[in-house]
Amino acid sequence: VDALIDQSTSLITPSPALHNAPQLALAEKLVQLSGLSQVHFSNSGSEANEVAIKLARKWGQTHRPGADVIVTTHNSFHGRTLATMAAGGKAGWDKMFPPAVPGFRKVPFNDIAAMRDAIDDQTLAIMVEPIQGEAGVIVPSADYLSQLRQLANEQDVLLILDEIQTGVGRTGQFFAFEHSAVKPDIVTLGKGLGGGVPISATIAAEHVCCFEHGDQGGTYNGNPLMTAVALAVVNEVARPAFLQAVSDAGDKLQATLQELASQIELKQVRGAGLLWAIELDRPIASALQSQAMDTGLLVNAPRPATIRLMPALNVSTGEIDEAAQLLSVAAQRL
Repeated sequence: VDALIDQSTSLITPSPALHNAPQLALAEKLVQLSGLSQVHFSNSGSEANEVAIKLARKWGQTHRPGADVIVTTHNSFHGRTLATMAAGGKAGWDKMFPPAVPGFRKVPFNDIAAMRDAIDDQTLAIMVEPIQGEAGVIVPSADYLSQLRQLANEQDVLLILDEIQTGVGRTGQFFAFEHSAVKPDIVTLGKGLGGGVPISATIAAEHVCCFEHGDQGGTYNGNPLMTAVALAVVNEVARPAFLQAVSDAGDKLQATLQELASQIELKQVRGAGLLWAIELDRPIASALQSQAMDTGLLVNAPRPATIRLMPALNVSTGEIDEAAQLLSVAAQRL
């Protein structure tokens, strides 16, 4: 809030035709944290993924002539623009606003053999979420990302990681890919990057940065009002002590949910950091969400039998206990 107020009295935007100091400082910070090379700022996660798709296609024109396919996964979620809906694997989305944008092939998540079989001379990239969020917090095997990185290297295709939901400390590391000690060719950030204001980022390795001036832009992209806020967020969240606190809170939340599961016979608890889901024994997630709201607890029902919990990264132990109590009350009412 202080960053927003301070910047609003200085410079809101000079237009995207000019650089600005908060933009450059934020780009430098994200490059440092990611180990990648260049950043393009947008206003939403969907836009960041659009940029990633465009950049991959531009790269493919030179490095894999004739290739135009990006392999994604079933039940994935990459945004609500036409291209990102086509990239996503949410059932029925390819039929909502026909014709669907071509150039995407889908395989099961966490299936490295299926991914390998899907790559051919028409393929230019792999695009996945480190943890599938909208699918109900689906956590892959520990070596999935490292296997994808190895496969991308072998096949000379790009690895794009959509960290709109998992990035900016959500899993206890600044990037979820750090848990696997891999580095993507392109990674996207959104949501938590602005701490509530609209900003996103597409970060790419040097060998992928092939945009020429004018290939990509946007009226509000990288404006100093939003980048100043995001810089304040990143400077706080990237602190080792803050990330450790997220990990500790995540352990507490996991233990609390598992105890709750044993009390009210929940089917499964799964997640990482402060991104968790509860699998119910029947499709009553929406009803439970409503009951929880009536008790004063906000949860999300991404699937008919799944409740998702994404508390603030600075959630306290007491708030976790209170949330579990409220969720227990809501569940008992059902």
